[in-house]
Amino acid sequence: MDFELIAIALGDVAWIALAFVLGLLSRAVGLPPMVGFLAAGFALNLYGISSGEVLEKLSDLGITLLLFTIGLKLNLRTLVRPQVWAVAGLHMSIAVVGFAAAIRLLAFVGAPFVSGLDLARSLLIAFALSFSSTVFVVKVLEEKGAMASLAGRIAVGILIFQDLAAVAFLAFSAGEWPSPFSLLLLLLVPFRPLLTLVLERVGHGELLVLYSLLLALGGAELFELVGLKGDLGALVLGVLIASHHRAEEVAKTMFGFKNLFLLGFFLSVGLSGALSMEAFLAGAVITPFVLVKSALFFGLFARFKLRARTSLLASLTLTNYSEFGLIVVAFGVASGWLDGHWLVVLATALSLSCAVAAALNASAHRIHQRYRATWKRLERSEQLAGDRALDIGGARIAIVGMGRIGTAAYEHMQRLHGGMIVGVDFDPHKVRHHQSAGRTVLLGDPRGADFWDRVQSTRTLDVVMLALPNRAAKLAVLDRIREAAFDGHIAAAVRFPDEVDAMRAAGASILFDLSSEAGSGFAEHVATKIPSS
Repeated sequence: MDFELIAIALGDVAWIALAFVLGLLSRAVGLPPMVGFLAAGFALNLYGISSGEVLEKLSDLGITLLLFTIGLKLNLRTLVRPQVWAVAGLHMSIAVVGFAAAIRLLAFVGAPFVSGLDLARSLLIAFALSFSSTVFVVKVLEEKGAMASLAGRIAVGILIFQDLAAVAFLAFSAGEWPSPFSLLLLLLVPFRPLLTLVLERVGHGELLVLYSLLLALGGAELFELVGLKGDLGALVLGVLIASHHRAEEVAKTMFGFKNLFLLGFFLSVGLSGALSMEAFLAGAVITPFVLVKSALFFGLFARFKLRARTSLLASLTLTNYSEFGLIVVAFGVASGWLDGHWLVVLATALSLSCAVAAALNASAHRIHQRYRATWKRLERSEQLAGDRALDIGGARIAIVGMGRIGTAAYEHMQRLHGGMIVGVDFDPHKVRHHQSAGRTVLLGDPRGADFWDRVQSTRTLDVVMLALPNRAAKLAVLDRIREAAFDGHIAAAVRFPDEVDAMRAAGASILFDLSSEAGSGFAEHVATKIPSS
């Protein structure tokens, strides 16, 4: 037995235990656990502990699986929207010029850390600061159940363009060009039917887990072999099967693995260098500039015809610095362009910006509601077709969330009440599927106050049924319904007993516990199919 490997693993277990404690404390004060993980890395760094082999492997796997799951949920049609590619390009250009000018100004007055930087180094640091964190944004969107919302899809599209820009910069700066054999990767496209055929045959158990890991890690390895960044390969393999009907199941299968492995990434960020008081203060000074990035995003989104609410939610999600910025700075340090302390400064700024962004995103809907008149004045009169408020007509019952539970509820209520039913979902793929099946399902985000204002204008709705799988999303919808002074019945399907009190306190008057009542529903269904004795 390899006792040396066991010793390494035990050391990493101690770090993971500290990360768990601080992550738990972070959640207790309303911040994502990732902020506690970052704090754990810095705490360990203060005691001179460096990253271990197991931790580094977890970090690499976490980033690879993150990009694979992003690919699974990526709609390429979103990327070609000007709200994505034009906003991403303009924002990065303006941010780099603006940040570089600020750094040169600070250098001119002799500010510490920047006094010795020339224009090229200032531009490199500004480029690193222009990115937003893929890890943070995806985590926040997943926790809020907002990956399929327009604001979520726009934010992820922005991140993809930023990540591709970082990959291109690293390849160009290193002078390492892909192998001519990289053109063979185009053959992955005609091989897609084979990939999806295997996906159909692997079932729902351990073979699905293994095949999902094979796609993610195999794609990364293929790209590495031809001189391309491996994480990009994981992203591409995810995109190739994203349109398959089992892509969502694959994403759910990878969810736990991805979260576990990303723990290593967050710890490794804090362990990236010795944290001095000077480096911390420099990072703290840089942190507020993340609000300038956010304001610039908001202005550009509004200019490109997004509603104020959509612009605000997407902007707040992107209000952070990025792990890709750390990668860019690490490359600059390795190449001798930057002093090593800049890596610690950027890691500090990243950690603090995540804490700021977490607080802002937790209050995003309240911020929108409180200053709603101000946001409305900043939006254009002409709005994107897919971002306009909806008219539900004369429907009396609205079913929010048209997954399996919502679809079954829709069919049952339609049999009882005829055409007085409307379904609502913010996933355009689901909406198109239901519409093609003849159901009245509208594309919209019921977590927005604007949506419920439009619904309440007709005053025809008597019942709202929440069939969303995500607890945070259900609570957000309940908050918006309560703010709109809805006086009808609100029903919610819950998966766990501890959700019951929270949903009732938020305003749900009818609760259906899926975990305890599914058995009785199954028995009732069977009883209707067999003759009574």
